[in-house]
Amino acid sequence: MAYRGRFAPSPTGPLHAGSMVAALASWLDARAHGGTWLVRIEDVDTPRCQPGTGERILAQLADCGLVPDEPPVWQSDRGPLYQHALDRLLADGAAYPCSCTRSDIARALAGQGREKPRHGELVYPGTCRDGLHGKAPRAVRLRTHPGEVRWADRRLGPQHQDVASAVGDFILFRADGLWAYQLAVVVDDEDQHITHVVRGEDLADNTPRQLVLQQRLGCTTPVYLHTPLVRDTNGDKLSKQTGASAVDTRDPMAVLKAAAVALGLPPGPELRADWFASTVAAWRVAWP
Repeated sequence: MAYRGRFAPSPTGPLHAGSMVAALASWLDARAHGGTWLVRIEDVDTPRCQPGTGERILAQLADCGLVPDEPPVWQSDRGPLYQHALDRLLADGAAYPCSCTRSDIARALAGQGREKPRHGELVYPGTCRDGLHGKAPRAVRLRTHPGEVRWADRRLGPQHQDVASAVGDFILFRADGLWAYQLAVVVDDEDQHITHVVRGEDLADNTPRQLVLQQRLGCTTPVYLHTPLVRDTNGDKLSKQTGASAVDTRDPMAVLKAAAVALGLPPGPELRADWFASTVAAWRVAWP
């Protein structure tokens, strides 16, 4: 199958140095494989999305010469696809409605002598697996099963996780009426025939949940590469939530060179056309 990759930013803020690294890495990988590069604006989490930011992200990419090979798609336009997938999972018994709030889950876990790990998930205890018992549904969860999910990341190597014990039955449709990230990304990757996913290492822990969901929906599993994160002077990941500043694309070559160096590539020549050719060649050697 021909290579199809994507960059899928959330429009909660403009691109910063870290998200530009992810954008460049996905673009380089597509070009190094002679493939197609897409951009998908992941705007299903509407309370966190800022008006006009999706368009600004596309403009930042264009300033740097990173133009998608097909028109960008917006998740907010794709609700019927997500609903169709959710209906299938519910009909198959792979998903079920849930009435629990976060405080309900915390109390249930406390009653079992379990606590949320400091940097871990609030593992769902399965309260609504056998029915709501008269309570009103709030969300929809995927029914998970014990057993390790295994995959190989092109950079991180062999990976594994028991989703049932590490996460539990995870949310597909949120209590606030919004589509969950896990369902939307799996449905979109399948619908867009994505063969390779190149994204930041902070998203690696989402992969096992997506693999489980892909299997339940009969989707193709892409090849994954999770890139190093860009960190601030305190060693924390640059993010919109911590106030990372937008990249200044008035000097696009400076932005591109900084992203390349963060990926362990040489800064490259000055002229853009020469830079692209040189950097694609360097990426091809680093990540064949």
